Amino acid sequence: MIRARIAGAAAYLPETVLTSAEVEERIEGYRPHPTIVERMTGIRARHVMRPDQQASDLAVEAARRLGADPAALDLLIFGSASQDLVEPATAHIVADKLGASCPVFDVKNACNSFLNGLETADALIRTGRHERVLVCTGEAPSRAVRWRVRDRAQFVDAFAGYTLADAGAAVLVEADPDGRGIFYRDFAAVSSAWRIGTLPGGGSMRPRDPDATYFSGDGRRLKEAFLAAGPEIFLTALEKTGLTWDDFAVVAVHQVTLPYLEVLRSLLGIPADRLVVTLPDHGNMASATLPVQLATAWRDGRCGPGDRVAMIGLAGGVSLGVIFMEL
Repeated sequence: MIRARIAGAAAYLPETVLTSAEVEERIEGYRPHPTIVERMTGIRARHVMRPDQQASDLAVEAARRLGADPAALDLLIFGSASQDLVEPATAHIVADKLGASCPVFDVKNACNSFLNGLETADALIRTGRHERVLVCTGEAPSRAVRWRVRDRAQFVDAFAGYTLADAGAAVLVEADPDGRGIFYRDFAAVSSAWRIGTLPGGGSMRPRDPDATYFSGDGRRLKEAFLAAGPEIFLTALEKTGLTWDDFAVVAVHQVTLPYLEVLRSLLGIPADRLVVTLPDHGNMASATLPVQLATAWRDGRCGPGDRVAMIGLAGGVSLGVIFMEL
């Protein structure tokens, strides 16, 4: 049985680091309570790309660190909530910078964009359409943070932006005739909750409204939407595979704030030592969060060929996803 196996993972974090204290100092107009960002989220710092970098550059840097031969790729998928341009697909820009000549396309689903890109690569490999796929992401949310704040209400509405970070990641997904690779996947959506968190600028609703180019959302309502969706999709994955979290070397979980990560960990019963906690020093890296955790764990020797890894995705929209794999 052919399965799609991740043969390697790499990440790129921009060199510039912005602390939460520096974020608060940068806000103009309304002055938030000192230390509120770190106290509410557990985030001490985040990486921010240079003015001359784009989302595609972050993906390219990660892909180069991965070392995959561009000429040997059958397909390149750019799975990200960020993009260089509305048109064309950012995957074309990534491929051009890498020197790849394979087919390309983008997959976009907020913070589950990379996970859905991996799901797509998995399906295409299992059906025999492709054998070697580069799935990459470049998240650049620092370009959509509101720095001029009118009042407390606008600060609360823009708060999610102060948690976000720039990052790139890439994985090489290959056909494995020995049956190693992704062996379980499931996704769900509660689309009636799409209004809770948005970045409307550039879409057909508000194509040229400068005030719509910033993150807008309600973190409390988003958390409630995730909890209301319930843990069933994740616990059902264990039931259907006959596994427990102890059977995984690493359980990568999308990380928004440390308090919510602990709520989710406790709700699902995930042992703390299976997590790769990136949030305090890297912030919420949107869809790059899961592959950065995988690349970090692989680099640190916490997982490798033969080990099982779980990926748990949460995204605005609202979307949930889970993938189990053997490296």
